[in-house]
Amino acid sequence: MREIEVELGERRYPIRIGPGLLSGADWSAVLPGRHVLIVSDGNVAPLYLARVERALHDRQVGILVLPAGEQEKNLQRFGEAIDALAALGASRDATVVALGGGVVGDLAGFAAASWMRGVRFVQLPTTLLAMVDSSVGGKTAVDIPAGKNLVGAFHQPSAVIADTDTLSTLPLRELRAGLAEVVKYGAIGDAAFFDWIEAHAGALLARDADAVGEAIERSCRHKAGVVARDETEQGERALLNFGHTFGHAVEAEQGFGGLLHGEAVAVGMVLAARLSTHLQRAPAVDADRLQALLERFGLPVAIPTGLDASSLLFRMKLDKKAVSGRLRLVLWRRLGQAEIVADVPETDVLAILAS
Repeated sequence: MREIEVELGERRYPIRIGPGLLSGADWSAVLPGRHVLIVSDGNVAPLYLARVERALHDRQVGILVLPAGEQEKNLQRFGEAIDALAALGASRDATVVALGGGVVGDLAGFAAASWMRGVRFVQLPTTLLAMVDSSVGGKTAVDIPAGKNLVGAFHQPSAVIADTDTLSTLPLRELRAGLAEVVKYGAIGDAAFFDWIEAHAGALLARDADAVGEAIERSCRHKAGVVARDETEQGERALLNFGHTFGHAVEAEQGFGGLLHGEAVAVGMVLAARLSTHLQRAPAVDADRLQALLERFGLPVAIPTGLDASSLLFRMKLDKKAVSGRLRLVLWRRLGQAEIVADVPETDVLAILAS
């Protein structure tokens, strides 16, 4: 087992990575109270819910199984999670357990942040994307028609337990979507890690246990360090959103029923890199290299057909990094060196979106 500790001043929590962790009693020790609500979805629950329930045999357990998909990460489903906590009679020492991917983790975490002004929650991510990104750092939210993750809260988990055995049942498309977020860590701040990903691309796609474990650990260490320095995204943490402003706009414009989140981020990273070149801030060769690696992973690298550039720009101006409707984007100087750029001219962004 690989273990990382996220340190937030006097607060800290573990990230544990390895096979067979869902079945162990080890992680249940981070649930001190009697009441536990397990939130999962229709894809994951049939595979893994029973073993989690067995690990919690001595607790009073409630279960909420949601339909799968980004489109379910909404206020209605959030309300169902709150109702489930009420039906359980959950007290202040209750714990919400998120068993699934990023949608389940975000929604369950937001419910935990809101119930009685905040109860504990534990992340049990079952997708690569959730293991390397959404389960770590305490961002919880739901989507509304205006945009992605616009309603939410910062609420740190008590633990993140990433059982890598769950990746054996992950559809290939979901695996590739998770690899987009792995690539992001190399792209924004670790060129040597990007080199490593290029060298191990085949092993990662083949789900080689050592390669996947290494990728998850290095990604989580990067994110844990950033979160420790900037928990509520006042500065450096915004760099983790490389490609996300573009990607979130694509997801919202498609009604959260088109590209997967990781696929939209792949498109967004290429657009951010191309915009950096267009603004003469970065060399084109690095954008080419990024695009080539994403294509090796079978990820999309262009905006889906039928989406209007002006509509995408409108969505981007609703992004949480925007200030008074003016764009602030995460761009880069070169591979491994991202930066936050304020007041990016809309005409230049439109030029990239239209191209």
